[in-house]
Amino acid sequence: MKTRITGLFGIEHPVIQGGMHNVGFAEMAAAVSNAGGLGIITALTQPTPDDLANEIAKCNDMTDKPFGVNLTFLPAFSAPPYPEYIQAIINGGVKIVETAGRSPEAVMPFLKDAGIKVIHKCTSVRHSLKAERIGCDAVSVDGFECAGHPGEDDIPGLILLPRAAEVLTVPFVASGGMANAKSLVAAMALGADGINMGTRFIATKEAPVHQNVKQALVDADELQTKLIMRPLRNTERVLMNAAVERVLEVEQAKGADVGIEDIREFVAGAGNRKVLQDGDMDAGAWSCGMVAGLIHDIPTCKDLIEGIVSEAEEIISKRLASSIAA
Repeated sequence: MKTRITGLFGIEHPVIQGGMHNVGFAEMAAAVSNAGGLGIITALTQPTPDDLANEIAKCNDMTDKPFGVNLTFLPAFSAPPYPEYIQAIINGGVKIVETAGRSPEAVMPFLKDAGIKVIHKCTSVRHSLKAERIGCDAVSVDGFECAGHPGEDDIPGLILLPRAAEVLTVPFVASGGMANAKSLVAAMALGADGINMGTRFIATKEAPVHQNVKQALVDADELQTKLIMRPLRNTERVLMNAAVERVLEVEQAKGADVGIEDIREFVAGAGNRKVLQDGDMDAGAWSCGMVAGLIHDIPTCKDLIEGIVSEAEEIISKRLASSIAA
């Protein structure tokens, strides 16, 4: 299945693994890339730029296929040393960067001078157009269903994707709610050139997270995610647990007066790591999309990607073709 995205990034299948905090390690990225998709290392999961350099080197040892690095620009308790992270990316020979959060405009000259292709994750049409305008090579259009930060417009993918197709000239992939062959076919019908999956890749055998997390995704349904930090306009979609319940209680009690310090202990990275790495499922808030309702097994990345593509081709060539002929 060839699209503008497979051509742009030199990959076999139009499936990208999104950057995920405390999940996007070399093992994850290499498994996806070796399966024909585009694996992504998450830069800010690494404590220092030197650690990122080591993780990139590790991934290079694990795959000879293209992989990328995610660099997210979001409000943080302490500002990361972005120039040093970018230099580690450049020095590591990485040629694909997924940016997210705030506009990457300030760092685009450094990335483009190094011959790096940039795909920026956007939650609105206006941000997608800006990404195109500042020189991004592609856009990941992120619907309201997504895990992590869905923006503040609350526009679901069924509207956002065809709107993006109306105005963008660069390739774009559908992100948020993507899980299977039906997702890929629907995304392409709506104008996308592929799909970006985050939550679905956590429930794979190679994902470097605790088995409790993978099983939680299999057991969950589409009703179990919640939105937190809405009063702070830094909305995040997470799976419901004791920590999330506490955040919602604090936000309700304090209303417009709530501040990040009021909920910091529940949303900071330490709790997230305890969930994902130690399997302590109530230790902190962790990102999860509504797509959890479509996760029913824990396959290898190879089986997942090849299954999605082969079934998508069958849907297109048989079911849809038969419907048209009829």
